[in-house]
Amino acid sequence: MHIPDGYLSPTTCGAMYVVSMPFWYIAVKRVQKVLTHRAVPVLALFSAFSFVLMMFNVPLPGGTTGHAVGGTLLAIVLGPWAAVLGLSVVLGIQALFFGDGGLLTFAANCFNMAIVLPLTGYFIYKVISSNSEAYSSRRLIGAIVGSYFGIVVASLVTGIELGIQPALFHAIDGTPLYAPYGLSMAIPAMVIGHLAIAGPVEAIVTGGIFAYLQRTQSNLIKADSAIKREGNIWLLWGALAAVALATPIGLLASGTAWGEWGLDELQDLGFSFIPQGMAKLAGWWPAPLPDYGLPRMGAVIGYILSAFIGIFLVAFLVWGLGRRLGHKNSHKPELSAKGEPTG
Repeated sequence: MHIPDGYLSPTTCGAMYVVSMPFWYIAVKRVQKVLTHRAVPVLALFSAFSFVLMMFNVPLPGGTTGHAVGGTLLAIVLGPWAAVLGLSVVLGIQALFFGDGGLLTFAANCFNMAIVLPLTGYFIYKVISSNSEAYSSRRLIGAIVGSYFGIVVASLVTGIELGIQPALFHAIDGTPLYAPYGLSMAIPAMVIGHLAIAGPVEAIVTGGIFAYLQRTQSNLIKADSAIKREGNIWLLWGALAAVALATPIGLLASGTAWGEWGLDELQDLGFSFIPQGMAKLAGWWPAPLPDYGLPRMGAVIGYILSAFIGIFLVAFLVWGLGRRLGHKNSHKPELSAKGEPTG
């Protein structure tokens, strides 16, 4: 779902910035009210986990690939608006440093994966788990179902954004200027793969981690518990490092994600032309570590090092943003990350 530059028209890109801005503004205001300084490490941890999780590509029908996001899990632990900011930072780093998603399309990618996904997943989670205890199976079911439909709805929105391009932006002779596939192809291509494979993977990962948190870190998911009392989360940082070491598994899935092909790949797919707008905008930003690789290093080592570089960048920026927006909460009733008073 990382739409590269060139697949959306500048008009669409601009419109997505306009659409996304109010969500970012609300997220900043909400997080300023509820985020404590002691909650910042947790936000950095789960944001970094989302970055690493997206490096695990899974094969989808038609020879393409997809990945989980972890956005619903982040929304459950820290609230949906903190998830909006955390995932936006992740997507920005992916685009700037690794060429995963475009800078012109940054707002569109944020709308799909950092806004639609966590807000949808969290809403479903709250509906299912309402008034339940932290150890309740309803919470686990809510996390699984919410994460599944969150990523599926995000894929649907992505398919719509790509699919409207040929109809709205084309040459006089009808030749597409940007994404070449219409709605009849883009929506099924995006949604079916996420319904059948990427969605279940997202649900399994979210459900497994949520079940672990229920057993060992239940205060992270208690609505009536201040997240600043989370205790020692260094074990979770260690687990994240272990997951980063396993990221080369994501290299086993061959093929490029649907709608993320480079210009050469489009020609290999049998296209007799390259859309003019795509040719003009694609690859304009020279990402220093494209495709999560490092110069003069093997694919496996480069991928692992990229994972740790990404973890550092995400944690550093989210930590800094959280410290700036959060508060010490020394003169106020304790608040959870979701905004509920605790005493």
